[in-house]
Amino acid sequence: MRRLLVVALVLAAAIALPAALAGGLASTVVNGGGQGTFGGDFDGDGSVDGTHFGIGVVLSAGGGAQGHFLCLMAGNVPFLGLKLMQVEGRVTAGSADVAAGTASFSGVARVNLGNGVIFTGVPFRVFVRAGGPGTGGVTLTVVGAFDGVPGDTAPGNGNYDLPAETITSGQITIH
Repeated sequence: MRRLLVVALVLAAAIALPAALAGGLASTVVNGGGQGTFGGDFDGDGSVDGTHFGIGVVLSAGGGAQGHFLCLMAGNVPFLGLKLMQVEGRVTAGSADVAAGTASFSGVARVNLGNGVIFTGVPFRVFVRAGGPGTGGVTLTVVGAFDGVPGDTAPGNGNYDLPAETITSGQITIH
């Protein structure tokens, strides 16, 4: 009974969140999840790299945002020779172009390398393209860390810029 009450409260908050966050102004919801591919072998292990991702974000008209982003490079999708790399963050700002089906958002993350190394308070940026397999996409940048490691598409700028990723299963919606 208590679990049912907690679920009901969480659902009620999720329904009320867009209106409350926007303060009467229009808001945009960006959500989805799935698996993607970078379309190439960026760590030299002979496998095409990619991630699992989850997004639940509400963007307000004034550039504020609330929500959560998760990017997981897990054992079934090799990446950088790690058994795990997880970027999990709270979203605090963002914008969307609903007509174009794109959005970008940013926040602060916890980065777990799976080998006992965990970084907290790491800024991140994400660009997403709405759609499903073959059309939707995710591009993650970890700001101020991991510059130049395998997979970084812009070494020397102080950030870890992952390549654009195309969804292979799942979907991203922007509405």
